[in-house]
Amino acid sequence: QVQLVESGGGLVQAGGSLRLSCAASRLTYGAWHMGWFRQAPGKEREFVARINIGWENALTVYADSAKGRFTISRDSAKNTVYLQMNSLKPEDTAVYYCAAARGRFTTIHSVDSWGQGTQVTVSA
Repeated sequence: QVQLVESGGGLVQAGGSLRLSCAASRLTYGAWHMGWFRQAPGKEREFVARINIGWENALTVYADSAKGRFTISRDSAKNTVYLQMNSLKPEDTAVYYCAAARGRFTTIHSVDSWGQGTQVTVSA
């Protein structure tokens, strides 16, 4: 099965930036999508962003909360995706999970594989 490993989480003050990475292994031939969800304590896991893997042309999709502040990118040769997070706010505090699927996803029900999660904490 697909294995995902996240890194890059940490502590940052409001207005700061973080860059998350997710490396995938055991991807089989064909179309894949990778991206990010986040889950704050006591809240549902919510979609953040996704990008296609393995194609010449990139397609990105963002949640409204991420538009204008976050940027998802890829290195398809390494099966790796990144999430550059700028202008961070305390409400961005959550565990961020890398996700992968054969199809496009916006909800957790469409995700095939999950990473272990990385903590992002934004102090006021």
